Amino acid sequence: MLTELETNLLGVMMMVIMLGMGASMTPRDFRLSFRKPKGILVGLLSQFVVMPLLGFLLAVGLGLPPALVVGLILIACMPGGTTSNIFAYFSKGVLALSIMMTTVSTIVAVAMVPLLLAFYGGLAGVPAEFAIPPGNVAQILGVLLVPTLLGMGLRKLNPNIGATIELIGSFMGVVVIIFLIASWVPRNYVLLLETAPHVYFATIGIGLMGMLFGYWVARALAQDTNRARTISLETGIQNGPLAVLVITLSFSAAQQQAVLLIPILYSLFIVISSTLITLWYRRSATHEQLARDAAKLGAG
Repeated sequence: MLTELETNLLGVMMMVIMLGMGASMTPRDFRLSFRKPKGILVGLLSQFVVMPLLGFLLAVGLGLPPALVVGLILIACMPGGTTSNIFAYFSKGVLALSIMMTTVSTIVAVAMVPLLLAFYGGLAGVPAEFAIPPGNVAQILGVLLVPTLLGMGLRKLNPNIGATIELIGSFMGVVVIIFLIASWVPRNYVLLLETAPHVYFATIGIGLMGMLFGYWVARALAQDTNRARTISLETGIQNGPLAVLVITLSFSAAQQQAVLLIPILYSLFIVISSTLITLWYRRSATHEQLARDAAKLGAG
């Protein structure tokens, strides 16, 4: 489990992250994006239909115990994390689409995450003592929308301040993951050594499968390869720190330990997985650009 101090620090860090995410957008960005909303809608389909279903199927198929089922389904239902924007940038993806998907999925999550948790938790037969109250999730997500809206207001009032806050928020997304790993792993290394291989499979698999299905769902719905790669990263990279915060505010100390296992492991391995996928996507984007340039020269 996390100590009270660590939980409070995590809450403050999440506020800064959401402030930074809000500062990356203005109301005008929303208006422009929703003139051609297909990419965002495809992203929401991947985020809130494909991912929760994958999480449920993995949890049930691998026969995970209730605490781990809750942790895995929670990760699968989370909105995108701000670290996906960093990976989208380095993969030569469509950064504007990534930022918009992160923001919109966070807003939509206030209603969707409680509903999805209740639905898939019930379907998986999660006992009452491990069920996350929908009101808790909605309240936490709702509170986190406040700094998001504040960040948008600051960006509109002063673009320079907004850009600085955006940079700090993106950086803090990485800091939070490092913080969770550095504070939790040393105290629980014995648990990690005893964790069964199929738990690691579920933890790593949910991110990789999310990226795979996110890509092909986007391609099937007529998104070009660059936008599909962006949607892929946005789908597979969930807001792990937010899942940890929900768990620490929803469970007693005795239950936290077991439920936190998958979200903590996910936060560790998604960085490794996303780095490898980003290198692959960046190489693909470079090859496509070179092919386009060669075609233009040939046509000339």
